[in-house]
Amino acid sequence: MAIVLGGPGVDGLGEAVGVLREWQYEGAPMQLHPGDLGWFWRSGAEATAEAVRTWSRGGRILAVGLLDGPGLLRLTIAPDAHRDGELARQLAEDVTDPERGVLPEGKVNIEAPMGALLQELLSEEGWSTDEPWTPLRRDLSEPVKGPGVRIVAVGPEQAHVFVAVHRAAWDGSRFTDERWHAMAAGLPYADARCLVAYDDQGNAVAAVTVWSAGPGKPGLLEPMGVHREHRGHGYGRAISVAAAAALRELGSSSAIVCTPSSNAGAVATYKSAGFQQLPEVRDHYRDA
Repeated sequence: MAIVLGGPGVDGLGEAVGVLREWQYEGAPMQLHPGDLGWFWRSGAEATAEAVRTWSRGGRILAVGLLDGPGLLRLTIAPDAHRDGELARQLAEDVTDPERGVLPEGKVNIEAPMGALLQELLSEEGWSTDEPWTPLRRDLSEPVKGPGVRIVAVGPEQAHVFVAVHRAAWDGSRFTDERWHAMAAGLPYADARCLVAYDDQGNAVAAVTVWSAGPGKPGLLEPMGVHREHRGHGYGRAISVAAAAALRELGSSSAIVCTPSSNAGAVATYKSAGFQQLPEVRDHYRDA
């Protein structure tokens, strides 16, 4: 049967989120997570649908991609199809040819699971490997000790607090209260939590969003940030510990996160919070 490239439309986002949940498992390579779609949902359901691509055969989705920016495709593949030659060739053709409507002309990046046949085909086609990223994982089989600071799970009434910390943690952030509410209305947020950490003076100092993929599956931290005026006091470690605890309450088997390897401070923060550093991963890119 032919492999069909398509977009899910708003009505089909539920199916895309569902297969992403199914494809998460312990020991999986770092890959697109339902929480990645959940965080993108801050731009609204329509924009999320426009950014998602699916590849199907015989009515079954075999790969899901998220255009996380104009020149970045974050792609993952059904676990039993990582070495599917027909699928890999189709994916390589679709991401290489701008007329297919996946990636534009010019410099572009693609993130795909390490070990997938697609990685090898892209290298053969002249794509290069980009800067390394570091995945980290914390096992949640045992209870998580308290973070040592006050943690509040944010609801709609406190959304402005989360937004303010996020904007103070990320230079150039365009996150708004409206975007928080759009994100919270998305399908993946049913299994998510936004947390804010407070210092002894009652200042909101750090924030994180955690995304469950369902009981017994890895949960994701995306994003985590510390207010620029409150760095250097261990709040990144504290909010990361709180994130792990929240994911355990949601039934996750582990907590995972990925950060640029060049961000040594972030890697050290997660390790201090009990996360284990895993082998680096790299995107592929095509020059302009």
